[in-house]
Amino acid sequence: MTEKYDVIVVGAGHNGLTNAAYLAKAGLKVIVLERNGYIGGAAVSRELYPNWKYTNCSYVCSLLRPEIIRDLRLPSQGLQVVPYGGGVTFMQNGDYFGNHTDHERHHRELARHSKRDADAYSRYEADVMKQTRIIRPFLMRTPPDPTSLKPRDIRELIGMAKAFGGMGEVGLADTMRFWTMSIGDFLEEYFESDVVKAHLAGSGIIGTALGVYSPGTAYVLLHHYMGDVDGSIGSWGLARGGMGAVSNALAGAFKSFGGTVQCDAEVAQVIVKNGKAAGVALTNGDEIHSRIVVSNLDPKRTFLKIMDEGDLPKDLVRKAKNFKIRGSSGKLNIALDGLPTFNGLPKDSPLCLGEKHFIDSLPRMERAYDDWKSGTWSKDPYVDMLIPTQVDPTMAPPGKHMMSVFVQYAPPMIDGREWTSEDRDAFGKTVIDQISSYSPNFKDLILHCEVRSPQDIENEVGLTEGNIFMGELTFDQLLFNRPFPGYAQYRVPPVKGMYMCGSGTHPGGGVMAAPGANAAREILMDLKRTSLVPEGYDDD
Repeated sequence: MTEKYDVIVVGAGHNGLTNAAYLAKAGLKVIVLERNGYIGGAAVSRELYPNWKYTNCSYVCSLLRPEIIRDLRLPSQGLQVVPYGGGVTFMQNGDYFGNHTDHERHHRELARHSKRDADAYSRYEADVMKQTRIIRPFLMRTPPDPTSLKPRDIRELIGMAKAFGGMGEVGLADTMRFWTMSIGDFLEEYFESDVVKAHLAGSGIIGTALGVYSPGTAYVLLHHYMGDVDGSIGSWGLARGGMGAVSNALAGAFKSFGGTVQCDAEVAQVIVKNGKAAGVALTNGDEIHSRIVVSNLDPKRTFLKIMDEGDLPKDLVRKAKNFKIRGSSGKLNIALDGLPTFNGLPKDSPLCLGEKHFIDSLPRMERAYDDWKSGTWSKDPYVDMLIPTQVDPTMAPPGKHMMSVFVQYAPPMIDGREWTSEDRDAFGKTVIDQISSYSPNFKDLILHCEVRSPQDIENEVGLTEGNIFMGELTFDQLLFNRPFPGYAQYRVPPVKGMYMCGSGTHPGGGVMAAPGANAAREILMDLKRTSLVPEGYDDD
């Protein structure tokens, strides 16, 4: 079978669908190829247990850029993000720290643990928001090439210089420290209470193969603060129907512009002729031809799996092999017969609507990381646990609940070997035992539990080593270094017509859609077509 398109997008994850939607909106004939029988990649809702839905990998929504939501009219395609509030970290002594949405209640809760911390929190929040305001304007822009003399790159570099230079010497020094320091060191400059530091530090390690005292984790915290829900920066929400609703809305927008999605279509190789992309060959032997190919896969899979190394410079192959993708996260999806109770909290406490954590100090979090470094899962893991059905009852039968448990740390290999079913069971038991030590009725409510190791995540949705960000968010892999120098503007220069649009490109991971949109802008520019891609809001 031979078909011809203007553009082939490899991978129907949210960035691939975003990229395809903007290209189709510009009038191009676009097809998205997905190896699985369903779309969404890591942002997918599937049936966990009869009549239960679960969000497979990604589980919360905040980073999805509001200008993309508005521009592609995603609410008209069924997308509804429901904000949730609260959050709690349980302590071994039977107490807890509650993250209240109400400012005054939050201040009183901080003061209950430390009056000094209550006084410091406003300063902490202001400093984090200052860093957020610095980076947000660059999310929907293409990173400049610092070695280029092209007018566009020079303008962007001047814009960055003004943004950073305007902070003054002290402000610039603080920013550089923030981007390179550990989340543990950063928090210890503000707070003294162990549980307060532990509660805030989680955002610095989620999805990374780094510990709370690893350099660069303060920036990872910032990455989780950059989003918003209904204009509230730093807020988080749940997509009604699970994160698959995001992918379905993007696919709906894409199809409304005349685009085609083909599932069960695994790409074996990008076809390159005379240094130009010419289409793809599928694993079933079919060929689909196009003048442009866009990879939504991570850089390793793009350059080392679906492209022939003979079509690429040796230096590019080396960079792809050295690109840091280290899996560190596991996931449990649990169907519950009812709502669990937690020690010390009323069943109807608003704190239970948000995330729940069961590790109350930075040293405990660092020891969890030590287990990962030793080649096994954490025996006392950090978990980010939510019960989405408290906010979105569509995901379970009436009176029942679904629990999402994101776990740090779990290695892609166990002592250098593949995970076994016994490993998976033991890992799941470790997590369940930890939760049950704070919830007396939890185990009795479990109807079904699905345990996913990093290896499972890789096998199902194609994230190398199960890394949810498609590459570490460290300083050496950000901005014009993402994925690596010379390839940060979404193009693959050695192969004309070949592009990347996944989370391995700027601005990085999370369900943000910015990489897909930014890549579409560059493609349209190369085709000398008017770009329909927004570049961010003026107030960013």
